[in-house]
Amino acid sequence: MGSAIPTPESVDAGWLSDVLRTAGFAGASVRAFRAEPIGTGQLGRCIRYSLELEGGGGGAPRTLVGKFPSDDPTSRATGVALGLYRKEVEFYRTLAPRLSISTPRCYFAEVDGRGPDFALILEDMAPARPGDQIAGCSPEVARSAVLELVGLHAPTWNDASLRQLDWLVESSGGNRPLYTQCFPGFVARYGNALDPDVLAILGRVTETTGPPFEYPEEPFSIVHIDFRLDNLLIDAARRPPHVTVVDWQSFVLGLPLSDVAYFMGASLLPEARRPVERDIVREYHERLLEAGVRGYPWERCWADYRRGTFAGFAVAVVASMIVQETPRGNEMFLAMASRHGRHALDLDAQEFLS
Repeated sequence: MGSAIPTPESVDAGWLSDVLRTAGFAGASVRAFRAEPIGTGQLGRCIRYSLELEGGGGGAPRTLVGKFPSDDPTSRATGVALGLYRKEVEFYRTLAPRLSISTPRCYFAEVDGRGPDFALILEDMAPARPGDQIAGCSPEVARSAVLELVGLHAPTWNDASLRQLDWLVESSGGNRPLYTQCFPGFVARYGNALDPDVLAILGRVTETTGPPFEYPEEPFSIVHIDFRLDNLLIDAARRPPHVTVVDWQSFVLGLPLSDVAYFMGASLLPEARRPVERDIVREYHERLLEAGVRGYPWERCWADYRRGTFAGFAVAVVASMIVQETPRGNEMFLAMASRHGRHALDLDAQEFLS
């Protein structure tokens, strides 16, 4: 099969047949298919393809998910400028094979330079469903999600060779001038709905060094950077719940525990988080050691986790001010700000603000 990049409009049965055959399903032949949009992504379009296969289909899947650039010119320009389209394609082509974190199987991945033209054809993870960032999750789902991170962090732990990849950047944690610029508007929109101590620690970040803008140079690994419920597909019928991670457009090199703390702070209500978080983080640490990470004692892991409580501050403050305002967006950003701020306060993380 050639590497021509299709659009949703140009995908046909012959092309889908070629994708399946190239992926190893030698007898696959798609006679017809149904395409339906799924998801509400800002930078891309996702489409589920329900396939009608000739004969037995050679064991090929009956459904696939395609991901393509957004129809919106501004969103497409953002994806190109930030290298997000290329990064996601490279994740599936280059990095996914060396990782053990659960991701959809990729059947096709191509991008033209930095985009916007790109296409991914991925495994359909149904009946798994996206999590709900506003509603939060159970401690059981949180544990499964955090332990999946071991399969991302451990294989890339302090791997300096990753710095040679021209499409993979190293995060400084955030942009302090932009955070400071956005904070007054954030306060005007959400300030009255936040507890005073939460609003105070969100504001203190504008005046200090340290997280979320600066972290220790080591340890580092690939971090998803937006590891939250809306970017997870959860099969709650399995025991323990099974979590598959999607939306690999934003990953960077950074502090591994920032992923863990970002998820725990945003995805669990504080009253659900407090009784379980130390046990979940300790099990994550134990799994890191089992996966071969060395020279990383529990005390350092817990300190890095506490530093990581600030990871969601920039998302709550900056993203809420630079994306289109919607009722659900307002509810989500308010929940994130409240939960991340309370998380940092609960763990006395102010000591890392200098």
